[in-house]
Amino acid sequence: MYKISHFTANNQDEILDFMHQNTFVTLIGFDGEYPVATQVPVKTVVNGESIKLIGHIMSKTDHCKAFGRNPNVMAIFTGAHAYISAAVYETPAVASTWNYKTVQAKGIMRLMDSEETYQVIKELTNKYENPETSPAAFNKMDEAYIQKHLKAITGFEVLVNHIDHVFKMSQNHSAKNQDSIVANLEKSNDALDQAVAKEMKKNL
Repeated sequence: MYKISHFTANNQDEILDFMHQNTFVTLIGFDGEYPVATQVPVKTVVNGESIKLIGHIMSKTDHCKAFGRNPNVMAIFTGAHAYISAAVYETPAVASTWNYKTVQAKGIMRLMDSEETYQVIKELTNKYENPETSPAAFNKMDEAYIQKHLKAITGFEVLVNHIDHVFKMSQNHSAKNQDSIVANLEKSNDALDQAVAKEMKKNL
């Protein structure tokens, strides 16, 4: 991971907030020969000094089998990113760059039994579907339907033991350069450019 002091958060709360906001992660393991990866939503649970990632995966897949054999995994949380043109710098005849935010959380995975997996699915569904008003809420589903599909799913929790991050938003540039970068990004119709401009403004 590309790490220099300019591009680090001031405290762990900032890192955890990023993880809470960017829940769709790339979960990476190792099957003994190659890395394996899957993209899944996770819930970050903080309890004192303990940090856990909770989610579920399809059972009969290469990554699920790999996670069962080797519980050492890494989850990559990714936020908005954008190309930053040096054309807007005070001295433009230098290399352009890319701004981005990312967190890498390493830990030990434990695969869950069916009862725990049931709770994971219920909590995830209730997060995105209002139990009181949504026709797709968990409590609106037929129990036989839930049990049938539950057989194909395995819940997991990752006990995080190490976190790295890079929050690269041109903090190593002058205030004038940063203002110019933000102004240039705000002219773009790209949603990611707009999101990076918004993130940069927090540092100005």
